[in-house]
Amino acid sequence: MKKITRFFWSCSGAHIDTLKKYPIEHNKYVGIGATIFFTALFAAMSGGYAMYFVFSGNAFAVGFAILFGLIWGTAIFNMDRYIVSSINKEGSTNQQILLASPRILLAIMIGVVISRPLELKIFDKEIRQKLKTAYLKGQHSKIDTLQRTYNQKYAQELGKNNDLKKEKDSLERDINRSRFELNQEVFGDKTNQTSGITGYGTYAKQKATVLQEKQERLKTVTDNLGQMDQYLSRRKEFEGVNGLRLFSEHQLDSLANVAGFADRNWALGQLSYTEKGTRDLDTYLAIAFIGYLFILFECLPVFVKLMSPKGPYDTAVAKLSEANIHFAEKDKARDIAVTDNTYDHNLDADIARRKQIITTQSEYDLSRHSYD
Repeated sequence: MKKITRFFWSCSGAHIDTLKKYPIEHNKYVGIGATIFFTALFAAMSGGYAMYFVFSGNAFAVGFAILFGLIWGTAIFNMDRYIVSSINKEGSTNQQILLASPRILLAIMIGVVISRPLELKIFDKEIRQKLKTAYLKGQHSKIDTLQRTYNQKYAQELGKNNDLKKEKDSLERDINRSRFELNQEVFGDKTNQTSGITGYGTYAKQKATVLQEKQERLKTVTDNLGQMDQYLSRRKEFEGVNGLRLFSEHQLDSLANVAGFADRNWALGQLSYTEKGTRDLDTYLAIAFIGYLFILFECLPVFVKLMSPKGPYDTAVAKLSEANIHFAEKDKARDIAVTDNTYDHNLDADIARRKQIITTQSEYDLSRHSYD
């Protein structure tokens, strides 16, 4: 238990030797340290999960995710530890809040960053369904766009093909009607279109000739229509119209599995809206509150430090800081004094050495001087 307590004290950034002297402060810094530790743990999970989708499909995806998660969690841990340990209880409440405001903003940004990947995991099932719907709509749109382009590009050929189909249908109806009238003429049925004379007479031959002409025309139209259908079919293959198909359920599952972080993040944002484009309040609040929870969790150590009254540990740390500053100033004065005295001594030694050199040189010159 003592090891765990010391570990959380270390996480809080407290000066352990000073904190040991004030048992009343122990629990507070255990709580602050535990909050920082678990925030870093969630950050590691969040960063690892995000990196896993960045390298999704790679054989080393899990290894990269674990490595990045550890690095990211350590970075968040160090930032949180610095943020909390840098807040002191000196000055008024407003001054403390003002000094802590940049740190609070940084904590909010960290909370937003670490919450998003975890939100992606929490709403994984809904995100997959949204992605599958989006992929299916995108395929529909792609097929429709390609079909419209094909129709515009080959509008003349398609129009001619439709005219041939209409002519063929009309000829088939006319042939059936002409064949029926011919039978009536041969069998002597009296109508507005027949003479009522039995046998293959003049009128029957005329109707047979007309029928033959229509059948020949039908054959020509059918041949032309077949050639046009073959041409348009080849054009569809060339333009890629025939190659596009709607995704199967298995393909949609595969696409959702390999979706990247950006696609999943987009799908998470789309969960807050209905198919009509209106706000889905329930889903929006669920996603928002999860994000707010992590932001609050990230800011909690800072808030605890700000809200807690000034305790004996804070006073002791402030006194220790003053003592260290005073010691540093005295140390500085000592170093300055040592430097000055050393410089003065070096200066005196240099002056004496120069004087001795000059004196010695003068005596030597004097001994060699001749007055003759």
